[in-house]
Amino acid sequence: MIDIKFIRENPKLVKESQKKRGMNEKDVDNLISLDKNWRDAKNEVDKLRARRNKISEEINQAKKQKKNVDSLIKEAKEIPDKIGKLEKELNELAEKRDSLWREIPNIIDKSVPIGDVSKNKVIKVFGKPKKFNFKIKDHSDLLEPLDLLDTKKASEVAGSRFYYLKGDLVRLNYAIMCFALDFLKKKGFTLMQPPYMLRREILGGAIPLAAFEEMIYKIDGEDLYLIGTAEHALNAYHSNETINVNKPIRYAGVSPCFRKEAGAHGKDTKGIFRIHQFEKIEQFVFCKPEDSWKEFDLILKNSEELLKALEIPFRFVILSSGDTGRVPTKTVDFECWFPSGNCYRELGSCSNCLDYQARRSSIRYQDKSELKFVHTLNNTAIATERMIACLVENNQQKDGSIKIPKALWKYTGFKEIKAKKEKPIKKKAIKK
Repeated sequence: MIDIKFIRENPKLVKESQKKRGMNEKDVDNLISLDKNWRDAKNEVDKLRARRNKISEEINQAKKQKKNVDSLIKEAKEIPDKIGKLEKELNELAEKRDSLWREIPNIIDKSVPIGDVSKNKVIKVFGKPKKFNFKIKDHSDLLEPLDLLDTKKASEVAGSRFYYLKGDLVRLNYAIMCFALDFLKKKGFTLMQPPYMLRREILGGAIPLAAFEEMIYKIDGEDLYLIGTAEHALNAYHSNETINVNKPIRYAGVSPCFRKEAGAHGKDTKGIFRIHQFEKIEQFVFCKPEDSWKEFDLILKNSEELLKALEIPFRFVILSSGDTGRVPTKTVDFECWFPSGNCYRELGSCSNCLDYQARRSSIRYQDKSELKFVHTLNNTAIATERMIACLVENNQQKDGSIKIPKALWKYTGFKEIKAKKEKPIKKKAIKK
């Protein structure tokens, strides 16, 4: 959440951010109105409580002076009822205010391009797409004939957007994860495997649930949701804590991710690019506010090094204000080259969330005599199934084999996925 004091003092700036995102500016006016009503009600309650404490003394003094205390006693009896009614009103106002407050997205950073998705801005391009001298295939058409991927049977047993990985493709999947984890461990990140489910309250510390509920899976009959990313569970690790961030705390989370992909009907239905279940390595950082943009550059640089090591063409793109998620102040996507589509496609992103998640999750640090909220950052180091699709397409060979990037050899144990051998056609003997 944004600091409510900041919203009170800077309503114009918050409304401008809403406008940049293409969202309703009136939400800010409504929030400020609810907040004012809440503060007015709280002042009345505080005055009545103070009066309740004082009136006992006045009654005692009046009795000592043998004055009539009937009116004071009557007033003393009426105060609890008045406080009770006002407290009920106060709680209702607080619930309405806080509900709306939690849904107001983060302030858009000044460096973010203004507009819809068409205003996304490419800031860096790395590598050049290969030129193929044969007809290229997409990852699904490459892998299914090799009996390494089966989406047909998966759709029968689980529905669309699920899959079976088989044989060397399973090895490749875990090789990518091990490679990324080793890389981040060498960079000083602490490896973390988080819970795969979170309680609603805890999940709400990372994201505005009303906006994300259609994307995540709820466990029927329990206060648990399957995680859509390790980011949310890593954020929760220090919830309701005061932590030491004199040196930034950096985690590398590995987990499966579960997403409904609601609103993506008919889009990327083939293969394993847009699926309900996948693995991901996530960079997550807790730091002081003055360190957050340095940490942003650091984790983005890590992504650059990882992608370069895997020898695929990619680019960095700053998302526009209308395309930026509710939680970050700024996001840079990394898009990798897919030969079959002759285009770049998103494989991950790097975001600075400032104190938005920390305020929701009550994660603070001690700054001299004051407790302040930390800043949080996240970065998709590698989403493995999308990376498999990208690697396979970029490294396909004319004979149907698939080369493996050198960085993965020690993890896979093989340098290529061999082409399927055609069975020789037996010639029938001609009877003389």
